[in-house]
Parts: sequence; structure tokens; C-alpha cells
Amino acid sequence: MGKYILKRVGLVFVTAFIILSLTFILMKLLPMDRPIGLAPDQLRYYNTQVRLGYMVQVQGPLMPGQTVDVTVNDGGKLYYYNQVPVMRQYLSWLRNVITRWDWGVSSRIERNVPAIEIIARKLPVSMKLNIIALFVSVPLGFLFGIIAALQKNKLPDHIISTGVMIFISIPSFVFITFLMLFFAYKLEWLPSQWPPEGLSWQMQAKAYVIPVMALSFGTIAGFTRYTRAELTEIMSSEFLLLARTKGLTKRQTVIRHALRNSLVPIVPMIIGQFIGILSGSMILEALYGIPGIGSLFVTAITNKDYNVVMVDMALYTTIGLFAGLLVDLSYGIVDPRIRMGARK
Repeated sequence: MGKYILKRVGLVFVTAFIILSLTFILMKLLPMDRPIGLAPDQLRYYNTQVRLGYMVQVQGPLMPGQTVDVTVNDGGKLYYYNQVPVMRQYLSWLRNVITRWDWGVSSRIERNVPAIEIIARKLPVSMKLNIIALFVSVPLGFLFGIIAALQKNKLPDHIISTGVMIFISIPSFVFITFLMLFFAYKLEWLPSQWPPEGLSWQMQAKAYVIPVMALSFGTIAGFTRYTRAELTEIMSSEFLLLARTKGLTKRQTVIRHALRNSLVPIVPMIIGQFIGILSGSMILEALYGIPGIGSLFVTAITNKDYNVVMVDMALYTTIGLFAGLLVDLSYGIVDPRIRMGARK
């Protein structure tokens, strides 16, 4: 078991290293991200790039025919910079991240602010939003799935199954659009945009209702479908028939045996569904004005703020890979018959 965990953790780090390395190289092959702002801000950014090993400063004046990548005019004084080759930038990036945990600074979103600092400020909002959505989705998904399985081929099952087909096929950003139109603009019960900091806790609490509902609908439908499928299969198994012949009531059979066995493949899904909610909140955060890592990722891509994109990519990649690891390990916890890394 211990060797298996170490092997999987090592595989996670190797996979993350490959994904982030390819992402860095591909982004450096794109047109260079040029900072906005006055000349002093631009000089500060480019000097940081020189310090990190991504650029070199060229001493002027330039020779006839000599070209440079960047020219900054600060009150009539010219400063010249060139990018170093991509592989040299890549090696510098590895050294900076491994030795100093330095991911560079933002060029556009928050000029010259460390990218890791921006992500750290935005992360709590996204995590809180997604965790609330998960806590709402899991019990409701289980409940509807159990009802549909116990009432198989009856009216409640048909209603729930139809709702699952509808809600599972509509993305969260479509839900939030309709929720905003109905609850915020038509009824005016809830805020139409994420409120600024400093308002009352009641207003802050209301702000979570629309995005949590939009994130939860699809997840509830997913849990309902899987719970119904697993419980239906268990209910028709031979060991439940044996339990009934021994004198157990249908309720006792369901609670003691059917539910416990049906949850074995479903419980690890909770971790995977959290990743699905987290990735699905990107566009949703941008639409509702939520200051989280999802909307930050969209803004960073739009503004070509590559250092912020890299940190956001690293965060999503790490969460996704470790979630996959936890899913694998959770199978061995909820089902004792599974032995991690066991040889046949």
C-alpha cells in the first residue's frame, strides 16, 4: 500500500511537471506580453524579466541595422530589451520556481504584482463557492437517486429521470443567465452581480444563492443518475434476495445492504465532481463578476498576462491530479476488497 501511494504521488509530480513545462514553452512561443502603463511601470516589469532570466537589457545606442524586441522611452531616454531563447527561459523558469518559488509578476491585471500573490487572494472565494455547491449537491443527488431507484418505472422515477436528462445537458453558465434574469432582474430578490466588499453579511450571503444554484443543478443531476443506476443494480442482486428470504423487511434490506454497497463506487465520485464544479465555475464567475480564480483565468488569457495564466494553470493541474489520486485511494478505503498495488 505504501509503495503504491508513493508511486502514484511520484506519477502526479511527473505529470504536473510535463504539463506545466509544455504550457510554459507553448506560451513563450506566442507573441510577447507587453505591459501596459507608464514608462516607469514598464521598466520595472522588464527589469524583473531580466532578473528572472527571461530577457536581457541591451545597452544603447543601437548600431545601424541592430534590432531589439522592446524599446521603452522614459522621458526621452531609451531603454532596450531582448528576449532570450525559449529554452534558456525555460531553464530559468525551472530554477526560479524550484529554488525561490518565484512565478513572475503580472504584466496587465495588476502590474508588477507577483502572480502567486494574485492567485492567493482570489482562491478563497472560488473554493468557498465550490465547496458550498458540493455540500448542496451531494445530499440532494443521493436523495433523488434513492427515490428514483426505489420507485423504478413509476411516476416519481419518470419525473426525476426527465429532470436529470434536462439538467445534466445544460451547462452552468446557461443556468446562471436564466437565474439572473428571473431572480435578479424580474423579481429583484437577489443581486444581479457579485457585491463589493464591505457590505452587510446578509447581502454577501444573498450573493452566493445564484452561483451556487447554477453550479449545483448539473452536479445534482449527475449524482442522481449514478445513485439510481448503482442502487437499481444492487436491488436486483442475489444477496439482497437472500436477505429478504431470511426475514428482513424491504426497508431493512435497503438500509443495511443496498445503500451501503451502492455507495462504494459513488463516494469517490464526490472528489471528481468537485473538480468538475471548479472547472465549470470559470465562465460562471466571469458572468456574475465573482472575484475568483475562474474569472481571473479568463481575464488573464484575454489580456495575455502569461505569468498569471501559468500560476492558474499550475493550480488547476495540481488540484486535478491530486483529486485523481484521492479518488484511487478512496476506492480502497470504502471497499476493503480492493487492495492497492496488490499483485495477482
